[in-house]
Amino acid sequence: MYSQNNHLNYQLKIWLITLLVLIILIILVGGLTRLTDSGLSITKWELFAGSLPPIGTEKWISYFNMYKEIPEYKQQNFGMTLEEFKIIFWWEWAHRQLGRLIGLTILIPMIYFSIKNGYSILKEYGIIFILVCFQGFLGWYMVSSGLVNRVDVSHYRLSIHLVTAFIILSTIFWKFLKLTQIQFINTSIKLSLIKFFILLLFIQLVIGAFVSGMDAGYVYDTWPLMGSTYYPDDSKLIDFLSFSLFNDPSIVQFIHRNLAYLIILFYVYLLFSVLIKKNYRLYIPILFIGFSLVLQIFLGVQTILSGVKIFYASLHQINSILIILSTIYFLYIVKNNELN
Repeated sequence: MYSQNNHLNYQLKIWLITLLVLIILIILVGGLTRLTDSGLSITKWELFAGSLPPIGTEKWISYFNMYKEIPEYKQQNFGMTLEEFKIIFWWEWAHRQLGRLIGLTILIPMIYFSIKNGYSILKEYGIIFILVCFQGFLGWYMVSSGLVNRVDVSHYRLSIHLVTAFIILSTIFWKFLKLTQIQFINTSIKLSLIKFFILLLFIQLVIGAFVSGMDAGYVYDTWPLMGSTYYPDDSKLIDFLSFSLFNDPSIVQFIHRNLAYLIILFYVYLLFSVLIKKNYRLYIPILFIGFSLVLQIFLGVQTILSGVKIFYASLHQINSILIILSTIYFLYIVKNNELN
């Protein structure tokens, strides 16, 4: 929503940039929370009381005793000390605190802008607040799946939680771009191609969440083969046609790898479309996407070969943010070029 009020546009851009930074940060912290197996350390949702960390030994023991009641402790972390529990607790607590901070950072400025500049602000940006509230519900919905009969959260719920975070990120970035005055030129690139490319990226996010949720990255630490074969040698080809294929860690890792190859091939097609039609204005954006994709493949391979070291796995997730944002920017340019 670009207006003639330059001061308002500037304030809105600062607000949206702040939100972008916070959303990126919570995605990173969420990824580290998953990688450190910290997500189930707080076993109940406390909207207001949970804003304060445990104070005193008695409160810490209370949280620890609640954690001892769930399968993750009994089957995976039995014998964990209170000091070890505090480490995983702080990751989940920080993740939830960021969620609360994001909610307030959306709500308070939006109310201020709406009172000062009219209902149009609420109409334009209210969807962000709705999505963030929904994301909070999804976060607890995900955590609750790991409190009974499981040592981890459901990878299906984890994927919904992650994809929603990227939808929020993309929405905020798109609205930020609408506040800018980008100079456009005509282009013949079809929007449908870029939209399909973005769809592939989001499908890959879902599969990546499956890999993370099932610890599928640990199953094979070889590349380009999975063990001694291209198709996982602990699965049958017929398993790929089963309705339960997304519950098989080996097949999920196989899909994640090969979808990455498909994304690269489709990107090459997009690249040639830009180069052949000599859309010079799009050279830098499309090449930047290509660089981030190649880097993503490299980081993914290093994550596998290293036995899923947190350093590489975290960088792999950080770079996925870069890929999504750069592709959203590319879509914005092409969309607006078509409209001009």
